[in-house]
Amino acid sequence: MKFFVDTADTAEIADLAATGLLDGVTTNPTLIAKAGKDFIEVTREICGLVDGPVSAEVVALDHATMMREAEVLRKIADNVCIKVPLTIDGLKTCKALTSDGTQVNVTLCFSANQALLAAKAGATFISPFVGRHDDNGFDGMDLIRDIRLIYDNYAFETQILVASVRHGVHVLESARIGADVMTAPPAVIKGLFKHVLTDKGIEGFLADWAKTGQNIV
Repeated sequence: MKFFVDTADTAEIADLAATGLLDGVTTNPTLIAKAGKDFIEVTREICGLVDGPVSAEVVALDHATMMREAEVLRKIADNVCIKVPLTIDGLKTCKALTSDGTQVNVTLCFSANQALLAAKAGATFISPFVGRHDDNGFDGMDLIRDIRLIYDNYAFETQILVASVRHGVHVLESARIGADVMTAPPAVIKGLFKHVLTDKGIEGFLADWAKTGQNIV
């Protein structure tokens, strides 16, 4: 499973990229606003930190303006992936862009039927929001299972990019189901390193090492 980080914080991206874990980055207008930087410049900087896809989202709602915005965004770097909403105009834009060889991430997916439409429109990635799905009384992971089944039934090449990931269980279940990608905030990814027995093990090893009175360097 590929790991994307969901942030526009370049310091966090650089820190995680140094581990070799990152396969890409997802951003959205809210994350760009939190970063407090120029949209084009911060996207260009992020594209230089990772080799994989960097999702940059259009903000228009009509197809013609989405296409004009996408033209600006895809000139930023070769690894820009245009992000569009799951609407009729969004899928028109998706079809036009992927037909031209541009990667497209269709976002704000909340049903398997929507995911089916995105795949038929040629989406590179579909982003089902599992955390927000959970918030509204549904099981977000059931949504991922349904999409995986449908995509496998028809050999769709669209990659399932699990979004709105809130905790490690979402990551684990996504991997069990066979999602292609998950994107999570930096804190969630860093939380995957944590285990009480790992911490205790390190503490014990260091205590025993201190007793030897030795140094490695």
